Amino acid sequence: MTKVKIDNKLYERAKKAAEAAGYSSFEEFVSSVIEKELALLEASPDDDKAVSEQLRGLGYIE
Repeated sequence: MTKVKIDNKLYERAKKAAEAAGYSSFEEFVSSVIEKELALLEASPDDDKAVSEQLRGLGYIE
């Protein structure tokens, strides 16, 4: 496992958020947040096109 240094205030905020969200540990929360952010960053233009087509089909955009 790799260690990452973060500011103490940020750690306390994240720890409280993890507890409030029901994560079993701070590490599980951090992993989840990183996974979600990576998924957004790694989304391909084809994914955006598919979403646009879906929204158009549902009548949300023209």
